[in-house]
Amino acid sequence: MRAAFLEIQPGIAVDVVEALERCTPWFRAYYNSYQIPLRYWPSLWGWIESVQHKSRSTGPGWLYRRGARPLFRFIRDFDPDVVVATEVGLCELASLHKRASSARFRLAALELMDFNQAWVQPEVDLYLCTHPDLAAELAAAGAPSSKIVTSGQPLDPIFSRLPEREGVRARLGVNNDSPLLLVLFGGAGFGHPRLILSELGKLPQALQLVVITGRNIRMEKEARALCRGIPRSRVLGWVENMHEWMVAADLMVSKPGGATLAEGFACGLPMLAVDPLPGNEQRTCQWIEKWGSGLWIKSPAEITPVVARLLARPEELESLRARARALARPRAAYEAAAAILKLR
Repeated sequence: MRAAFLEIQPGIAVDVVEALERCTPWFRAYYNSYQIPLRYWPSLWGWIESVQHKSRSTGPGWLYRRGARPLFRFIRDFDPDVVVATEVGLCELASLHKRASSARFRLAALELMDFNQAWVQPEVDLYLCTHPDLAAELAAAGAPSSKIVTSGQPLDPIFSRLPEREGVRARLGVNNDSPLLLVLFGGAGFGHPRLILSELGKLPQALQLVVITGRNIRMEKEARALCRGIPRSRVLGWVENMHEWMVAADLMVSKPGGATLAEGFACGLPMLAVDPLPGNEQRTCQWIEKWGSGLWIKSPAEITPVVARLLARPEELESLRARARALARPRAAYEAAAAILKLR
C-alpha cells in the first residue's frame, strides 16, 4: 500500500506503524494470547473466534482504552490526515481514540477478507473490501453502502506486471515436460508438513514439487527430510520471488490465507486449500468453493486423488485456472490507495 500511495502521489508522507509496539507490554501480551489456543487447542480458539465474529467488539472496551494509551498519544502527536487500519482490533482501537478525543483524522478499514461485526464502527469513513460478497455482508451488518468500496485484496505492485510464464520456468529450472505443484505454508510457516508431504509423495514421479515454508526454519528442515524420498522436489524457506513461483506453477496446495489466495488469482493459479485455521480461514475455504476458484481439501487423504484427478483432466484444471484469473484484482493496492486519498 505504501508503494501504491507514493506512486500515485509522490512526496506524500506515509508511515507504516506497528500499532501493538506502541501499546503497553501487558496489552501486547493479551492481544497476542490468541496464539496459545490457536496452536495448542484449536477447537477452543474456534469457539472464541466464532463469538468474536458476531460481536460488536473483539475485546473489552475498557481494557482496549487502557492498554492502547501510548498508541493514542502517538496518533495525537503525529496528527495524521488519515489512519488506515489493517486489522479488525486495530480498527476498534482507532475508532475508540477518534470517538473519545474528537480527533479530526479520517479512518479507513483495509484488507477486509473476512467479515467480522466489529469492523462496523460509526467512526469508520471508508471500508475497503476484497470481494463483493463481503461488501454485501458489511452492508447487511449496518455499514453505510456509501462508505463501502470493493477494491480487492491489496497486493505487492509486482503482481500487476507479471513476467512471461515460459521465461520464468526456464529461469527457475522448471521443466516443461511435467506440471509443477506449489506447496505453501504461509509467510510464518504454519501447518503440518508431514501430513501433506506424505500424501504428495504418493503422486507420479513425473510431477515437479516445490515446497515453500516461509520463515519457519524448523519446518524447512522437517520438509527437507520429508522430501528426500520424493523425486523432483525442492524445499525453500523464505523467498522474495513468490510471484515467479506462482506464475510457473500449475496448481497450488496451501493454507487459505487471504493474501496468498489473492496472489494466486493474479497469477491464474487455483488453490487446493488444506489445514485451515478455525474461523476465518475455514470461511475463506467456503468462499473458494463458492467462487469455483479452487477446492477445499478437508482431509490429507484427499490430496493425492484430487491432485491426480486434476492432472489427468486438464480441462477441469484449466476451468479452475480461468476462474482464478477472472477473480484477479492485481491493481487492488492502487484502487485502495486512490479511494483513501479521496478522504483527505
